[in-house]
Parts: sequence; structure tokens; C-alpha cells
Amino acid sequence: MATGWDEESFAKRETRETWQRGLGGVLDYACATDTRAIVILLIFSLLAFLPGISKVPPIDREEARFAQATRQMVQHGDYVDIRFQNDVRYQKPVGIYWLQAAALHASELISGRELDNRIYVYRIPSVVGAVGAVIATFWVATMFVSRRAALLAGIMMASSILLGIEARQAKTDAMLLFMVVLCMGVLARAYLPRDDDEPDNPALPYVFWIALAAGVLLKGPLILMLIGLPIVALVAIDRSGSWLRALRPLIGIPIFLVLVVPWFAAISLRTGSAFFSHALGDGLLLRIFTGHEGDGAPPGYFIVLFFFTFWPASLLAGMAAPGIWREKWETPVKFLLAWLVPAWIVFEFVVTKRPHYVLPLYPAIAILLARAIERGEMSPRKWMEWGTFWWFAVPVLIFVGSLFLLLVYEGALGWQAWPFLAAAMVFGFRAWWLYDVDGIERSLLRAAVTTVLLSIAVYWSVLPSLEALFPSVAVQRAVHASGCNDARLAAAGFHEPSLVFLNGTDTVLTGANGAADFLRGAPCRLAVVEHTLERAFAQRAEAIGLRYAQMARFRGYNLGSGKRTSFTVYRSRADQ
Repeated sequence: MATGWDEESFAKRETRETWQRGLGGVLDYACATDTRAIVILLIFSLLAFLPGISKVPPIDREEARFAQATRQMVQHGDYVDIRFQNDVRYQKPVGIYWLQAAALHASELISGRELDNRIYVYRIPSVVGAVGAVIATFWVATMFVSRRAALLAGIMMASSILLGIEARQAKTDAMLLFMVVLCMGVLARAYLPRDDDEPDNPALPYVFWIALAAGVLLKGPLILMLIGLPIVALVAIDRSGSWLRALRPLIGIPIFLVLVVPWFAAISLRTGSAFFSHALGDGLLLRIFTGHEGDGAPPGYFIVLFFFTFWPASLLAGMAAPGIWREKWETPVKFLLAWLVPAWIVFEFVVTKRPHYVLPLYPAIAILLARAIERGEMSPRKWMEWGTFWWFAVPVLIFVGSLFLLLVYEGALGWQAWPFLAAAMVFGFRAWWLYDVDGIERSLLRAAVTTVLLSIAVYWSVLPSLEALFPSVAVQRAVHASGCNDARLAAAGFHEPSLVFLNGTDTVLTGANGAADFLRGAPCRLAVVEHTLERAFAQRAEAIGLRYAQMARFRGYNLGSGKRTSFTVYRSRADQ
């Protein structure tokens, strides 16, 4: 009895002392077992991804389009066709719509009320995908480094700015990242040498083919490129592909086809060649050869953007690069570079460029950085270490920028965000200032905490307070203020998808004449008229004898177009 009591007391004391050592102690505690590491990563990821998920309104244009198409899919009970109002939406396959529809059904079942106009419900799959990608990165990293370094790789992913953005948007990219990491983890297990006594996991080939099929249903053939390029590169370098037999393709390919073919067959029977012409012609080929929706950029775009999108871990890339290059032919590094380099080159030469395109490559970078940290291969050159100053500078710039935007657009100081911004600056300063004293590990952990604090400040407080950035919310408020239970809305000029999502599928997107005619059709109707169309609207109203009243005016910024916008909300008069 005494011995058991002594052991229990020692364990409690050890745990208490571990947590008292701060972030380094937390890392020590988490590294003891895989379960602890996963729990810590889960908690950290949720702290990083959840703030603001229900407060930030729908973002134009892609997120609102995805959410509205899912909403119509559920409303009509048609889980094959994909539409935004009456227009087909065939740029992506059906996978993300099914996941969002499942999240909507589950949320309504649990809450017992309708939630189809709540954007956070449609963001649930992205949060799940982002958290899954972080934990999957840890799993893959354990094949290359120790549990401690693998945990650092997971933290790098969870704290990256780009994944934090994608986790909060009802889109495909966070879930696609999860599928890519699962596939690459199985490939790594097949490619890397193993101990003779290490048993095979018979489930891994099935994980590969199921994740690959899910990736195709999420975003079409992109995942085939992301997985295929590393395979081709490794086979070409090694002049051998015998390791691919571990994927059990004779069993896996039929499973892949069984999962993928039914929906593609169903949509083909429904629409003929329309889906494939839209997905390949208007989607894939248009992005490769033209700057789709003004998103063209020259080669080098992703390299420049990397230092912000993968912040805070990106500041270590320069210090790790020389050591990584020296070991480029070692088997673990060769695999990670095959994952990273060929696809990155392809994305740099595709004309259309959006920041999230290279997100599936970031886990390879995180593992390479974790490996360099563990092996002590970070460059000691002082001028490279000076880059860690940006761990402090970025929170300061975000604080100044947030204060400026709030004052200019809202005339407010945003007091709610100040404690978190102040704490972020403190952690960022300590990460930079104590880098030489405490080392890379603890400084990186402080920088990761900085990101979480910034996420709380920006997504929970600052961004939702910037009402000028969300014109559709202003329209929604005007509709609610009308007092009509069955108010209908038309919009002339301002045709952003968020307007349809927030105000209903029957929202009419029209021109100045159409808006006037719409108001004349019945009482309890409202029209949004962009300022450039107000004269034409007034002329048409006079011509048809329309009596109307101004309800609200809005001046702000349209995130969808990247331009300033202003419009007026009019209401039909009941006495006409």
C-alpha cells in the first residue's frame, strides 16, 4: 500500500512540475505517449481554429457559393446535381456538398431548429479537415522524426496562418489537405525502410485508396497530381517502383472506382457532358492558362507569399534550407522533397494563383523543419536568426492595422481585442528576444501561442466588428427591420453570393429596371440598388409609377470584387 501511494504521489508531483515549466513542460508532457501528443494537438488546433467560426459572416465569393449550393441541395433533396439558384455549379465534384449537408442535418437534429442560414454549420467539415490534417501530419512525421519533433511539425501546421483561414471557410481545401496527408502517410510507410520486426498494417492500403477517392470527389483530379508527382519523381530517381506493391493496387483500384464512379455516372446521366465541360474547360484549363477572376500572378508568387501564409514557422525555413539541401539524397529527405518540389513548380507556372493551392505541400515543409530542428542542423548565421524579429513585428503590425481599420470604417477602438493583441505581442516579443537563450523549440512554441492569440483577436473580435466589409449583412438587417415576415429581395448591381445565402434562395439578381419592376409587383418587397444604377432605377420607377421609400444606405468594401461599394435599399410603398 505504501509503495503504491508513493508512486501515485510521485506521478502527481511530476505532472505538476512538468506543467509549471511552462510551454517546454507542456511539450515534455505531450511527448510521453502518442495519446498525449494527439490530445494536446487536438486542444491546440481547436483553440487555433474555432474562434470566430460563428461570428465571421460568409465570405464572398467561393465560401458563399459552396454554402448556398449545399443549402439548395438539402432543400430540394437532390444530392446529385449542384446548383447556385438556377445556375449550374460544376467547377468541383460533389464531395464537399455532401459533407456540408451531413453537417447541416446533424446540427439541426441536435439543436432541434432550422440552421440552414447559419454559415458556421457549413464550416464544420473544414474545421474537421484542418484538425484531421494536423493530427495526420503528426502521424506522418513520426515516420521521419521522434515523437517530440513530430509534435512540433503538427504545431507548425496548426499555427500556420493559411490553414487557420481555410479552417474557417466552407470550402474544399482543408478537407483536401487531410486526404492528401493521409495518402502521403501511407506512401511514406511503403517507401521508407523499416525494422524487420515492425509488423505490416493491413488497413493502410485501404486508407490510401479511400482517401484518394475522397480527394477526387472533393476537388477532382488535383489530388491525383499531388500524389502522382511524388510517385513519379521517386520512381524516376530510384529507377524502381517495387515499393508501390505495398499499396495493393489490384484490390485498391476497384475500391477507388466503386467509390468514385457512381456519382460521376449519375451526373453524366443527368447533364450529359455539361459537368465535364464546366469542370475541365471552365474550371481546370481556364485556371491553368488564364488568370481566372483576376487571380493571375507570375512565377515566384507562392514563394513570396509563403513567409506570411506559413507564419510563424516560415521564419525558420531559411535556417533549415542549407542542411536540408546537404541531405537531399537521403531517403527520408528525398521523399519529403518529392512531395514538395515537383508540385510547387507546377503551381508556380499555372497562371491562376490563389494562396491555398500550395497548402497540401505545407506538411512536407513542417516535417523537414522539424527534422532539421531535431538534428541540430539549423544554420547558426546571425543574419538568418534576425528574421525571427518578425515573430514580434507581425503582432505589432496586426495590432496597428486592426486599430486603423476599426477607426476608419467603424469609428471604434475594438477594446475587446486589445487583451489578446497585447498578449500576442508579449509572446511574440519573448519568442524573438529569448531565441538565443531558450532555443528554437521554446521560441517556436511561443510563436505558435502568438498565432492562437492573434486568431482570437482577429476572428472573434476585429473582423466581425468591421461591418463595412460585409455588405450582405447590412442588407439582411434591413430586411429584418422591414417588419415583413415574408419579405422578398431583389438586387441590382450588387450580386454577391453571400446576399443570396443570407437572404434566401429566391433572392432576385437583376438590373435597375428589373429592380423597379420587382418592387411594383407586390408589397413587402425590397430592392438593393448599387449607386451606379440609381439614376436608371429612378427613371424606370417614374416611368411605371412606382412609389417606394428608402430604407437604408451602405458604404463599404466588397471582399468579392476587391473594390469599394455603395448601395441603397428601397422598399415598395403599401399605398401604391
